[in-house]
Amino acid sequence: LGGVIALIMSIAILFILPIIHVNNSQGLQFCPLNQILFWYMVIIIILLTWIGARPVEDPYILTGQILTVLYFMYYLINPLIIKMWDNLLN
Repeated sequence: LGGVIALIMSIAILFILPIIHVNNSQGLQFCPLNQILFWYMVIIIILLTWIGARPVEDPYILTGQILTVLYFMYYLINPLIIKMWDNLLN
């Protein structure tokens, strides 16, 4: 059940994110920390895709779980960094 909920949330968060977007700036070029987080997210997605193609064995299971937590942490950290950066600029 946990895997099904995580799968649904990984898709649903992509639909919810534009609704809760509260950034005052126009893009990532104004926030260097978010540029770093963006490339962090790209690497996480590539690694999750690679892990998904591996057999269900001991080292791959733990790696997939850690990468999944990091995937969801991006969506928690990103709005905080944006808010912090907006406060610094104002």
